[in-house]
Amino acid sequence: MSGIVDVVVVGGGPAGVAAAVELRRLGIGRVVLLEREASLGGATRHCGHSPFGMREFGRVYVGAAYGQRLDAEARRAGVDVRTGCSVVTFDAACRLTVTTPTGVETLAARRLLLATGAREMPRSARLLPGDRPVGVVTTGTLQAGLAFHRLMPFRRPVVVGSELVSQSAVLTCLTHGARPVAMLETERHALAPAPFRWFPALAGVPFHAGVDLLDLRGAGRVEAVTFRRADGAIETLDCDGVLLTGRFVPEASLARQSGVALDAGSEGPAIDQHGRTRNPRVFAGGNVLRAIETGGWAFREGRAVGRAVAADLARVVESGAPRAVTCEPPIKLVVPGLLTPGSDEPPAFRHFQLRFARRARGWLSLEIDGREVWAAERSWLPERRVLVPIPPAAANAATVHFRFREHP
Repeated sequence: MSGIVDVVVVGGGPAGVAAAVELRRLGIGRVVLLEREASLGGATRHCGHSPFGMREFGRVYVGAAYGQRLDAEARRAGVDVRTGCSVVTFDAACRLTVTTPTGVETLAARRLLLATGAREMPRSARLLPGDRPVGVVTTGTLQAGLAFHRLMPFRRPVVVGSELVSQSAVLTCLTHGARPVAMLETERHALAPAPFRWFPALAGVPFHAGVDLLDLRGAGRVEAVTFRRADGAIETLDCDGVLLTGRFVPEASLARQSGVALDAGSEGPAIDQHGRTRNPRVFAGGNVLRAIETGGWAFREGRAVGRAVAADLARVVESGAPRAVTCEPPIKLVVPGLLTPGSDEPPAFRHFQLRFARRARGWLSLEIDGREVWAAERSWLPERRVLVPIPPAAANAATVHFRFREHP
């Protein structure tokens, strides 16, 4: 690899492909897309379910076919697609060190766009008690094993988690000869929205919310899980596996080790309304910003950030220094968490995206320079997307703050 390209996009999932295709559509000449796997599609490659692609392509795909369509779109647009390539690190000037099938090489770019997605928390990060037997896997591991090797690691698992991906995991089990013993959720209620949260009950899978996991037993492989129910009773379930679902975190290790500032709430790169990080040469989009949205959402977000990168390449006047958007508990995160003043470019993000850390009822308000410009009162559920329009005046304000007044 030699010379300077216009844009390097890291990550070949929906956001990365959409950004690269949009850059080419807008006339950006040399766009390189780096993907560490052998094919494009990101996590959708091993999702054996639909729907994908309805809004992007006007038809419904299952995950693997959706990944193939993304690959075809990128190549048709003239994107320089390089699979089997992992970025080890990059510097402030966007000089990248890349491992390729032929060795370690370097690549320089005028702009860099991070679209590295998100991942589920493994057992080691969840601090689960008990033994360390075989048979404890995440949804991604389960679906990849089925998609690429046709391997089902258990027949009677306990599913931990109740997010949207958890319902997908139950469906995957049921359609591949496994019947979950139960679904366990540590929160007081299911995290998936209706009607998806009703799926386990309709499928005959018992659901327990507000539980404490006490023990995981197994000499060679998983044999039983013990938990405390919300009413205080202790229950043990015989099983042959544990399926850990949800609790996604941004795949931001590359950004972190390369010196890109991360947002404390989202754990992804801190970005402004254009997807630009504190390094004005580096942008980010998709689920690396906050875990986790659907493939379609990531695609649309990647396309919008791609437009912003194209506009940035043509910009002559430098913008001002970004200012932080602040919030107070129990608000967990705000994306974008930065606002850059003095920019006349159309923003990639027209809404603030908020998440709450826990269930709360109260008054949420947006204040610009101390003046309330938006407010709503209701019950707010954890990990649910909350959208608040970004007022035009926000970018040039001295302070932008989300306040929360909780009802007793």
